[in-house]
Amino acid sequence: MHNFFFGIYPYIALAVMILGSIARYERDPFTWKSSSSQLLRRKQLVIGSVLFHVGVLVIFLGHLVGLLTPIWIFDAMGISHGAKQTLAVVAGGIAGVMALAGGGMLFHRRWTDPRIKATSSFADNAILALLLAQLVLGLGTIFVSLQHLDGHEMTLFMAWAQGIFTFQAGAAAHIAEVAFIFKLHLVLGLTIFLVFPFTRLVHIVSGIAAPFRFLFTRTGYQVVRTRRRAAIQRSKP
Repeated sequence: MHNFFFGIYPYIALAVMILGSIARYERDPFTWKSSSSQLLRRKQLVIGSVLFHVGVLVIFLGHLVGLLTPIWIFDAMGISHGAKQTLAVVAGGIAGVMALAGGGMLFHRRWTDPRIKATSSFADNAILALLLAQLVLGLGTIFVSLQHLDGHEMTLFMAWAQGIFTFQAGAAAHIAEVAFIFKLHLVLGLTIFLVFPFTRLVHIVSGIAAPFRFLFTRTGYQVVRTRRRAAIQRSKP
């Protein structure tokens, strides 16, 4: 099962996320939205949304850079493995608490307000619950990481992640001996990738792509055709 979850499952999750997102955008582009409930109730939304989104963004970028940056780059910059792990624990811990607090506020708002609850789908509630569970697991891994700050275990996760993205056979072996909570954290994270195209999380892609579309694909003008002149000509005797 270890080889499946950490050697095969990552490719399944990433493939479904990419292909599913493309298929949804092509087939149902009008469902590609965040479905904001701000008009129904603004209370708790602003502060909860800011805490949640900023925290999740910091965590995502931290994982992206921390796991996929080759180890030799950190070594060339003079950043030791222990220093990198300490930075990850501190920054990740702060961002995780922010995201968990904000997500808790959003979840409470969604479940206690009758109007928002009535307009929320199962997918809306389920993905928020999965994200909160993932944040709890992520914060739980900090207590394990504090027991060994030499950075060795972090290099194992880096080797695994980079092995997956470079299609290296046996990448799962790098994390065979890590603590169970880390494995659970990874599996749940991959599951979130798997269900990504079927939830409102797809609006993340729009948020990332919007600045590039504005800069490189906008025409600068909009052609508007009116039917007023044709209507006037038809009305003339």
